[in-house]
Amino acid sequence: MVVMATNGSSPTGAFAPVLNAMSTMRVGQREQKKAAHQYLESFQKSAEAWQITIGILSSEADAEAKLFAATTLRGKITYDVGQIPADALPALRNQVLELLKSFATGPRPIRVQLCVCLAILAIQMTGWKDVVPMVVSTLGNDAESHACILDFLKVLPEEVTEGRKINLTEDELQQRTQELLGDNAALVVQLLISYAQSSDSAATNPQLLEVITSWLREVPVADVVSSPLLNVVFSALDNDRSFEAATDCLCAIFKETREVDEYVSTIQILLPRVVALRPRIAQAQQQEDTEAFKGITRIFAEAGEAWVVLIAREPVGFRPLVEAVLECAARDLDREAIALTFIFWYELKLYLILEKYIEARMQYVDIYSKLVDVMLKQLEYPTPDGNESDLFDGDREAEEKFREFRHHMGDVLKDCCEIMGVTQCLSKVLDAIKAWMGKYANQATASSVPYWQQLEAPLFSMRAMGRMVDKDEDIILPQIMPLLVQIPPHEKLRFATIMVLGRYTEWTSNHPELLEPQFTYIVGSFETDSKEIIRAAAMSMKFFCTDCKHLLSGQVVQLQRFYDQTLDKLPNVSQEELTEGVASVVAVQPPDQILGLLKMYCDPLVTRLMALANQATDDDGKLAVADHLQLITMFIQIVTPYVEPGHENPGVQYCQEIFPILATILENFITFTPICERICRNWRYMIISYRTAMAPLLPQMANKLANGFATSKQGCFLWVTSAILREFSEDREHVDEQTTEAIYAFFEAQSTNMLRMMSDLPPQDLPDVIEDFYRLLLDALLYYPHKLIRSDLFSPIFQAAVSALALEQRDPLNATLHYIRDVIGYGGDNPPSSSNSPNPAEIKHTVQQLLLANGETLVKQILAGMMITFPDDCFTDGSGALLGLFELMPQQTGGWVDKTVRMLPTGTVSEPEINRLMTGIRERLSLGTDGLRKVRSLLQDFTNSYRRRYVAPRDGLGRLEAERFHFNA
Repeated sequence: MVVMATNGSSPTGAFAPVLNAMSTMRVGQREQKKAAHQYLESFQKSAEAWQITIGILSSEADAEAKLFAATTLRGKITYDVGQIPADALPALRNQVLELLKSFATGPRPIRVQLCVCLAILAIQMTGWKDVVPMVVSTLGNDAESHACILDFLKVLPEEVTEGRKINLTEDELQQRTQELLGDNAALVVQLLISYAQSSDSAATNPQLLEVITSWLREVPVADVVSSPLLNVVFSALDNDRSFEAATDCLCAIFKETREVDEYVSTIQILLPRVVALRPRIAQAQQQEDTEAFKGITRIFAEAGEAWVVLIAREPVGFRPLVEAVLECAARDLDREAIALTFIFWYELKLYLILEKYIEARMQYVDIYSKLVDVMLKQLEYPTPDGNESDLFDGDREAEEKFREFRHHMGDVLKDCCEIMGVTQCLSKVLDAIKAWMGKYANQATASSVPYWQQLEAPLFSMRAMGRMVDKDEDIILPQIMPLLVQIPPHEKLRFATIMVLGRYTEWTSNHPELLEPQFTYIVGSFETDSKEIIRAAAMSMKFFCTDCKHLLSGQVVQLQRFYDQTLDKLPNVSQEELTEGVASVVAVQPPDQILGLLKMYCDPLVTRLMALANQATDDDGKLAVADHLQLITMFIQIVTPYVEPGHENPGVQYCQEIFPILATILENFITFTPICERICRNWRYMIISYRTAMAPLLPQMANKLANGFATSKQGCFLWVTSAILREFSEDREHVDEQTTEAIYAFFEAQSTNMLRMMSDLPPQDLPDVIEDFYRLLLDALLYYPHKLIRSDLFSPIFQAAVSALALEQRDPLNATLHYIRDVIGYGGDNPPSSSNSPNPAEIKHTVQQLLLANGETLVKQILAGMMITFPDDCFTDGSGALLGLFELMPQQTGGWVDKTVRMLPTGTVSEPEINRLMTGIRERLSLGTDGLRKVRSLLQDFTNSYRRRYVAPRDGLGRLEAERFHFNA
């Protein structure tokens, strides 16, 4: 029975330890806070918390303590109602109602928590049928009670929607939803109308509007729109106190009318009311009322989003709404609200590009044309007051926000391209460039470019539209491209020009007559002092070399000189981009030239690499070695000439030349992870790029990989092993049986080393290596299933995987669970094999025997993970493994689940709950394949419920660690 402490009792006695722990959380030392946190977390889940929290709420404790108590009580009612006898629940309900009455005047945070408590209790007390009438009558009809009633009415539908947290079946929750919401909808509407009409203050109370918003999913929207409440909502827009809540409410009404065919009459009522708000746009701008401007923009934009299909069907009738959205975008000089319109323009575009809405598209072309003009203006950088080098007065956050915002505007320009056509959009860019050059080009000097923002914005827009432009466009681009390389050498303009040229390299590859001036412009940009321009030039160079590689083929030698002279001046990212570009040009050369070109380009890199390695005495020096290794890898990754089988591959010839140097560096830096990882990445790409042609290097590579893994215990050595397994698998052409056997023996040697590590160290000390090992095992099982399953290592590898499920990190767990699921698959008729051949009976039997021997431990580990330790991302694979077991051996798996859940700590799960779970599993197993999926859902619901109730932290503790709350009545 719940016992309520008497009002006025002092904050001592039973709940003094709780109050002391809360005080420690605020002012104690670190270790004291940690102990206090653990105590309070345990307290929140205890049976004693019922009486103590109600006692604190009824005492003279401070408001912060009472908020913690109210939050804890909410958690108790959500998860722990089973601790209360069923016949005591009405008494608990009455206690919460009494507490609500005592907190009717505030503080509001406590009052809201108590309303949530009552709502959650109402959901679970299925015998309580008159919830809303009882709450309203109990709290009374005086002004002080109205706030409390409104809070309760607001949270009730929200908590019912979140009802899956509560331990009810789907059918029970559905029935309770109808009783609490559907059956009370008309009553609630009348209560709200009566309250709104009671006074002018009530009609503009934000709480009233929040309640309307909360109930919109339950009350037919047509009933609200046809009632006096619609006038209440629109009138509330005229009051600063209620404007924001009215905006939220109106937008929620729009969302409820998205099924436009069902709500045509409702939309006909709303549309003129919304359009009539248009004068508010200019009013908010003139008054410089940013919040009002954002609110009114949101109203127009979200109305447009909700009714977008009608806008496409009836362009004339809905044009005023579209014009209002455009006006919002055009008048937003501070760029605070325009982003609210972007979704609308995108969704309208999706309809207008359809053939059936071609007429509407023609009607709205002028709107989108004006939208392009708006975007070109909004894209402009701000004009500085004096400091040209700092356009945002040192506000880096504002600068970053503006950069991100421009890219979103670029997406809107792409939408405009689809409506107007690319040529029309580009013609606006051309006009803007010509207009600037006609006015200001003669005034530009090396140190000063007037009104450069007006030129940079169309350049940026052109870059944004690049993806939409066909490489055959022959009207506007041939006029623009010659102008670009004449643009004044202002840093922002040069950067924008470089980025445009880099975006249009596919077009340039189709117009080779314009390549040389562009390429010269990019190459010349590497001579500037600006780091930003150099980075942009490297990125554009990558695109030029990649897309125009055949056009640049004749310059491959000159390109090497430029590469060699420029490389050391660049930051690491730009070095990689430039390398990717020049490697692309090398890659298209005739095979008989590849070896010479690789030596020409890469030998200087290898020389630099050896010099860096000889000088690397600290971590920075070693990281420089690792970074430089990446450049050599990129050549191996990109330069992959086609060579007929039986002929020597020039790429492999070069790999043979540099392999001893890389192996020596690896041995010298075997304890430095980044270098080991970069060399392993290099070797991995040797295998991926040249495939079975790498056979001559395999013995040396396997030796170095085995020694490296044994010495360093780093998973990167397993990456290469995995690539070798894939490329030299049993079903590959041109791979002889002797090579296959040698590679599999090498894999087993790596696996043996790994098992030794896992026997010496707990999984928590090897998470990354475990991830890499079980990703390797996935490949081994896919490409060498019969060898692996028949191997003596098969059972210990599987047992090690089961033990690794004790980890709590997502990536190693996912890799391990994927492996376990694949093993289970080989116990049936449809294994995840690389071949289409049937699964032999011997293999199925071996796997099933393995699962029978280890299944109980496996089920225990997976269920423990799903209930306690797994990160969220691992639940799907965990339940998938259980599903595979149920499919393969349903009776045994059911027994293992039953045994596991009965081992849970006493008091956490009751005998009836366990019996209900197992009965549900047995019933669903009898239904065949469809039932199996339902078994998976049952187990997920059970483990999720356990996790929420007994493992996950409850609300309230985080608040104590933050600053003290400010409580408002």
